[in-house]
Amino acid sequence: MITPKQRAKLKKISHGYKPLVNIGKGGISENTLKQIDDTLNKREVMKIKILNNNLDDRDMLIDEILTKLDCEFIRYMGNILTVYRESENKVIDLDD
Repeated sequence: MITPKQRAKLKKISHGYKPLVNIGKGGISENTLKQIDDTLNKREVMKIKILNNNLDDRDMLIDEILTKLDCEFIRYMGNILTVYRESENKVIDLDD
């Protein structure tokens, strides 16, 4: 669990990032989850865009991503979800 101060730091770090994964009308596939997992292992924080043509409930999609990949919710603004997961090779130092 991350603290509000750590969440603010992660928002600041991810501000300039562009979404690396798009989730469209096909929903979340195993390949999409693998791509998110690989990216989180390398970068620890990433943005995911949920396209408007997606018919699934956004809250359910977000919950599925967070649960299956064991990552932390940082922010959902517009159609862009920002998530964080600490990797074995720490890239981001969250110490206060």
